[in-house]
Amino acid sequence: MSTFKKLARLSSVVGAVVAITWGGYEIFRPAYDGAVGITKGKAYARVRDTHIAFDIWYPAQPGGKAVTVGGNGVFFGTEAGRFAPLRDGKFPLVIISHGAGGNAGQFGWIASELADNGYVVVLPNHPGTTSGNASAEAAVRVWERPQDVTAVLDHMTSRQVEFAYVDFNRTAVLGFSAGGYTALAVSGARVDPDRLQRFCDESDHGMSDCSFLKHFGVDLHQMDLSPAAQDLRDERVKSGVIVDPGIIGTITEESLADINIPLFVVNLGTDESVPSGVHALEASERIPNAKHLFVPDATHFSFLAECKKRGPEILRKEGEPDPLCKDAGGRSRGEIHDDLARRVIAYLDQYT
Repeated sequence: MSTFKKLARLSSVVGAVVAITWGGYEIFRPAYDGAVGITKGKAYARVRDTHIAFDIWYPAQPGGKAVTVGGNGVFFGTEAGRFAPLRDGKFPLVIISHGAGGNAGQFGWIASELADNGYVVVLPNHPGTTSGNASAEAAVRVWERPQDVTAVLDHMTSRQVEFAYVDFNRTAVLGFSAGGYTALAVSGARVDPDRLQRFCDESDHGMSDCSFLKHFGVDLHQMDLSPAAQDLRDERVKSGVIVDPGIIGTITEESLADINIPLFVVNLGTDESVPSGVHALEASERIPNAKHLFVPDATHFSFLAECKKRGPEILRKEGEPDPLCKDAGGRSRGEIHDDLARRVIAYLDQYT
């Protein structure tokens, strides 16, 4: 029996086979038999004068090419069907904004759950604060990220035929860390530039952001941060989920009180353990229609994908200062994800 016939026979017997390679080349990959599809898009962002890439997860029927999204040596990826056939229907939209230095692939775990439960999920990679495309100066230009979300919405709503399966009247936003700020900003929150300029003067707020800026010679007092005061609300966003929002202490009280959509604000940890830089209980109490939740056995990085066994060792060797694979004990990260996904979906089902 030839090698190719043997491999073909093996693929029919071992149902768990995702792909077979020979000589470094993929020669077999089975069709996807799940209910979540994925494709990609690009949108022009005027604030950057360039296009931003985004992933689209959607409710699907079996079919398409079986792929693993977002996996690497540190993190597990998530399975989906590339170009899988759409399920019939018109579905609400959730835009997810990743944290600084993160990327769209890190959130396949929640994107796939949302898509499986009847949501179209879009995850833009924010230029300048995305894995492999990040800088300290870009991270400070926080006002660019909310405009990425608006650019994606502009792109999609101007192509109603292409995105006929999306119900844009039911649009929500979900953000983590710097993405939490992003989600707040499109909901109506505004930054006080003076507070942002003083952000690193007296404290690191329990996070590594200020040491990151210092390492690369960024002095907030030498930057023009006045654009941070813009009102970047996008009226098309009808609800949101805010997870450990970055620079929360720079948001004006007046703008929080003026937010007119329902928000679910989540802090990963206890009242005592959540870093002050993302502690959002007080801010949530100023938002008229906000619900707040502490997740006691989680840490700030529990919202990232599950780590592989060698993940922590790889991160140490690479000099990563943050404990990206560490949770608080008790439940596993997978169990925390299951709980969070259930809570997020229940909230969005009610308010989107």
